[in-house]
Amino acid sequence: MTMGQRIVVKIGSQVLCDAQGALNRGILGGLVEQVARLVAEGWQVLLVSSGAVAAGSGISASQLQRVSDPVIRKQVMAATGQVRLMETYRSLFQQHGLTIAQVLTSKSDFQTRRHYLNMRGCIDALLSAGIVPIVNENDVVAITELMFTDNDELAGLLAGMVKADLLCLLSTVPGVFDGDPDDPGTTCIETWDDARHQIEDIVLRGTSALGRGGMHSKLVIARKTAKLGTEVVIADGADPDILVKVTGAQHAGTHFPAIGEASPAKRWLASADDHAAGFVTVNDGAQAALLDSNRLTSLLPVGIEAVEGPFNSGDVIQIKNLAGDVLGCGKARYDHQEAKQLKGQRGQKVLIHYDYLYLVD
Repeated sequence: MTMGQRIVVKIGSQVLCDAQGALNRGILGGLVEQVARLVAEGWQVLLVSSGAVAAGSGISASQLQRVSDPVIRKQVMAATGQVRLMETYRSLFQQHGLTIAQVLTSKSDFQTRRHYLNMRGCIDALLSAGIVPIVNENDVVAITELMFTDNDELAGLLAGMVKADLLCLLSTVPGVFDGDPDDPGTTCIETWDDARHQIEDIVLRGTSALGRGGMHSKLVIARKTAKLGTEVVIADGADPDILVKVTGAQHAGTHFPAIGEASPAKRWLASADDHAAGFVTVNDGAQAALLDSNRLTSLLPVGIEAVEGPFNSGDVIQIKNLAGDVLGCGKARYDHQEAKQLKGQRGQKVLIHYDYLYLVD
């Protein structure tokens, strides 16, 4: 990698915490020291850090006993723990002469173009000023339908937002294995290849004790992010030189080469594909045209079978095939009422232009 680029580093709970669930200051200090080295070399570093709930677990048991609801108890732990976590980061980064900034976010911040651009502008300014933004989901106010799948998803969305050159997902394993990690014959995949590797064939679904995400989630996010033009590495966060390795000439972890170069609009749409205002169902002909990699195809009314709203001009809507599978999403150029009037007709104006069309894998 060339120095002077942007990197998003996601640090999970399993990496940050010890066996008892408390913050591991030694690991945290080592990672901060590596980030400081990258900044000194000209990198702009954005951290996505878990650990607030774990840090909050240290509050008095008698205080926690006063909160009976388990969901609210977790919110209390996150609210108190976030202070401890950021104070730990502030102290460690200060030893290297670096300033940090706290950014708490929820999925709703990615839903509208306005919120998305506001957050991107703030993070861009922090990075340009040499400040290290530390981002975490706002667990205090998050509700189920507006929660990220895990911080891997948040890190992938942020990598697309800030147009990062590299996304590093730090785990507790050296990378992605081609089988059962406990099998002596299993090896770590150095470079992921969609033509050779299938997620479901090599990864068992599951989550860790402290975090919501597992390897399956990391793989989905890694492949999605790579297809937006950001290189991705899944690597071992306990390796004392892991960030130096992944940004330098040494091999580490499993590498996902960047594919293509997505526009800022498509990067935003990739973050909005699961909270659309409505959807349209397209026929087989339109599906084939949209998925043809040799063509730049917009969505025309002639290929639309059904329209479900309500949605307005400028809203993000999903595109589904006749089987109900989501093909992608896009920015509607007119509202659902006009779309219903024009569906199935030839010679009508484009509903979703190719420049504002994002197709899922």
